[in-house]
Amino acid sequence: MRLDYVSIFPDFFAPLTLSLPGKAAEKGLLEVGVHDLRGWTHDRHHTVDDTPYGGGAGMVMKPEPWGDALDALVVPPTTTGQRTTVVFTTPSGEPFDQRLAEELATREHLVFACGRYEGIDQRVIDHARTVAEVREVSLGDYVLNGGEVAALAITEAVVRLLPGFMGNAASLVEESHAESGLLEYPVYTKPPVWRGHEVPAVLRSGDHAKVASWRREQAVRRTAQRRPDLLTPSVLDDGTPIVRATPGDAGELLTLQRACWVQEALANDMLDIPALHESLEDVRAWLGEWDTYVVRRAGRLVAAVRGRVERGEHGDVWDIGRIMVAPDLQGSGLGRILLEHIQAVAPAEVASYVLFTGAASVRNQRMYKKAGFRLRRDLPAPPGAVVLTKNAARHGTDTRRGDL
Repeated sequence: MRLDYVSIFPDFFAPLTLSLPGKAAEKGLLEVGVHDLRGWTHDRHHTVDDTPYGGGAGMVMKPEPWGDALDALVVPPTTTGQRTTVVFTTPSGEPFDQRLAEELATREHLVFACGRYEGIDQRVIDHARTVAEVREVSLGDYVLNGGEVAALAITEAVVRLLPGFMGNAASLVEESHAESGLLEYPVYTKPPVWRGHEVPAVLRSGDHAKVASWRREQAVRRTAQRRPDLLTPSVLDDGTPIVRATPGDAGELLTLQRACWVQEALANDMLDIPALHESLEDVRAWLGEWDTYVVRRAGRLVAAVRGRVERGEHGDVWDIGRIMVAPDLQGSGLGRILLEHIQAVAPAEVASYVLFTGAASVRNQRMYKKAGFRLRRDLPAPPGAVVLTKNAARHGTDTRRGDL
């Protein structure tokens, strides 16, 4: 792979000679070229910027030096059969993630165009599209002084995917954001006890199956805690995901809630169900208190579920509620998937799950029992409802709702 960098601060790229990237270059896996944009200026002051058309603060990088730089660096597609990819690092670009790193790792030639000031004249980017593949890439939702740091971060993520770059290629498989889409599980090394903290016994057991299971479970829990947005499993054949609810969903949630609770009221022969009488303001209020997830299909909110931690004397409980599926989609398995999802995103410290449903809601109770919940008639419940509980399997203990 050939990597070229264009910047007005070429010294930024000295780290490319260090560690694994430097060794990869020595082995011939990488060719690296660092170029000073001012080398393509033609005035005695080596001017690379000017005031913006239309007014406004800041300066804009001029098109002339960038055009000459691309003329010099972009390899015509007829030479190798593959076009150069020009990467413009910009906060207005597409988000950089592991999938994009994997895609860029398949290219033979990357040119990083590192802008400064208010950015590069748009005509440079438009022209680049006529002679090369162009990717405008953002490192994240923040602004840096220039594109050099972003270019280095992208480089680090991309080149480590090249065949022969990593000494142990297996290490790429289990790390965060790899094929599983999960964050990496916690890792430990010797000694077994350090400052009172012990390595989990399962990792010292020698049972590879149990270790693999533990690591998978920990990866899911860590992802649920830190990056719940990554836990978006497809719930329908068309790939519709489960996503976090926003305050703007309150109106549709109220409509869905009333439709579902009318059914509950009829099934249980009681109209005094609090959810049936909530207002829009009530829904907005509990949206701020509960972790709520919704499903949309064809622009319509068709299902939802919520959960929150209830602090107990003997452990934390994950309170699951409002599993709602639009009447025309009930029986499709969507409720079961919502139930699985809300358990998966529960905080790691949760010892058990609890939920309530109508005493006469036979279909709901059947679904919950299939999911491992137990009917707890010994526990108090709202009028006309019953309680179901389930242990959080990762603890391996029989934590009962009645003891909390």
